[in-house]
Amino acid sequence: MRLRRLDLYVLSHVLALTGLVALALLAVQSFLAFVAEIDSVGQGGFSYVTALAYTALMMPRGLYLMLPVIAMLGTLMGLGVLASQSELTAMRAAGISVMRIGGSTVLAGLVMALLCLLIGDWLAPEGQLRAEVLRNQAQYGSAAVAGERPLWLRQGADVIHIKQLRAEDHLGETEIFTLSSEQKLMAVSRIGEARFENGRWLLKDVQRTEFGAQSAQAQQRSEQSWEGQLAPEVLRLFVLETKALSMRGLRQLIAYMDDNRLDASIYRLAFWRKAVAPLTVIALMLFTVPFVFGPLRSAGAGQRLLIGILIGLSFYVVNDIVVNTTQLYGWTPWASAGSPTLALFAVALWRLRRVS
Repeated sequence: MRLRRLDLYVLSHVLALTGLVALALLAVQSFLAFVAEIDSVGQGGFSYVTALAYTALMMPRGLYLMLPVIAMLGTLMGLGVLASQSELTAMRAAGISVMRIGGSTVLAGLVMALLCLLIGDWLAPEGQLRAEVLRNQAQYGSAAVAGERPLWLRQGADVIHIKQLRAEDHLGETEIFTLSSEQKLMAVSRIGEARFENGRWLLKDVQRTEFGAQSAQAQQRSEQSWEGQLAPEVLRLFVLETKALSMRGLRQLIAYMDDNRLDASIYRLAFWRKAVAPLTVIALMLFTVPFVFGPLRSAGAGQRLLIGILIGLSFYVVNDIVVNTTQLYGWTPWASAGSPTLALFAVALWRLRRVS
């Protein structure tokens, strides 16, 4: 079905102003991010050019985090231009309802939702990964260095304590606790370093202690292979922050943790929050429409911008409070992640009906 002229007209105004808002906010956010990276200049080969490239690679992530507010501000400014030129009044006089104008805004919301999905599930994770590789290569001389951080995992009968996760295929000091089917401690292996080579883990400086019924036996080896099925791809997901993971990566991480009877509730919630994010963009844009027909009909651009920022920040705070509170009461992840957006949709439709 072909779009009517009204839909295209409203859509073009909303998307054009959304683009301008995105450029403005992204420029400010990128400048602040670049200034923050200046402190790292001089560490190894990290230069001003590297800081600039790092900031550019992180821009999709910054855009993704701001996209709901950008879409809402773009809607408020775009429809505000139509209101200031009395074009919305003319539409109403021609018999076009506020709900109909809201429907045209939803079409623009669908475009923004697709953009949100594209950036959040592909550009942002890929950009952050390349940015971290660039930073590590400049500071440490190797793209394989991913920072040292402790991590607890489970793989079958082995409980793995990685004290230094240097890269997805390179572990620093590590401990492996082997359990029996009755969950009794059978052996402890202390490893100086481990690398993934030719489809298996090569352990170095291994000190292994095996526990019998009434005795313990210690062994020491300079090198030993480990046939554990801990894939570097899984460790790569742990290197990245939860917010930087794609939905596919989160599903892989959840599947791994479920297979090994680990708590994946944090990653399930992150998955559903990413899935709901495009709908949140549409809900915020629809929620903004009645403001243009109400108190902001004759307001200036600055006042609209201020109101939009306040609404966006308020929803951001309320959303986080609701998600964390519902978790405490044992709500399922999809309900916790989706309830604020569904409530926003309901309020937006109610307000549209009242204005109509």
